[in-house]
Amino acid sequence: MKVDRHGKAKILSQAEIQLLFNQGFQTPRDRALFGICLFTACRLREACTLYTTDAYEPTGKVRPVLIIRKANTKGKLATRTIPIIDDLLRLLTNYQPKPGQPFLFPGRFGGYLDPDSADKALRKAMKRVGLIGVSSHSFRRTALTQMSNNGTPLRVIQEVSGHRNLEQLQVYIEVRDDQVLGAVTGLSMLSPVTESGI
Repeated sequence: MKVDRHGKAKILSQAEIQLLFNQGFQTPRDRALFGICLFTACRLREACTLYTTDAYEPTGKVRPVLIIRKANTKGKLATRTIPIIDDLLRLLTNYQPKPGQPFLFPGRFGGYLDPDSADKALRKAMKRVGLIGVSSHSFRRTALTQMSNNGTPLRVIQEVSGHRNLEQLQVYIEVRDDQVLGAVTGLSMLSPVTESGI
């Protein structure tokens, strides 16, 4: 868990996610911004630099997929398109981008919302609900870990996350003690041992 910005970002439980989105975040913008981070496993900078047209049709309707442009990704490897699921659709429908603004989350003085400003909004939300150890990367780690827990193949998760290789991706995925126990317990079926065989 992160303490004073050191260590790995906390994986959020379902209850913590609900607490943050229902009571922590105070604006539709913050819910939409961090909803994008959670439901697409993107980085905060990738979410902040989205164009309005990456999430909305010219008519104002939410697109079926979110476009994360290659130029705005960390490794500039490839453009990613992530399906917009119902939970994210609700958040984006409740958020009304400013007309005529090219960026989905415009900054106070033009351009896009500075990721540091978004991070401050997250810290305020955490303080409101009494959470510690959460950082903007918590949403990405939570999404990737949940996909892994649901049995999604790593190669598919890599397609969503945009990691260069599986080694980098695996750093994000948390393995719980009960998962390790379950894996080892499964080995007992391989070779039954009798007392006489010891």
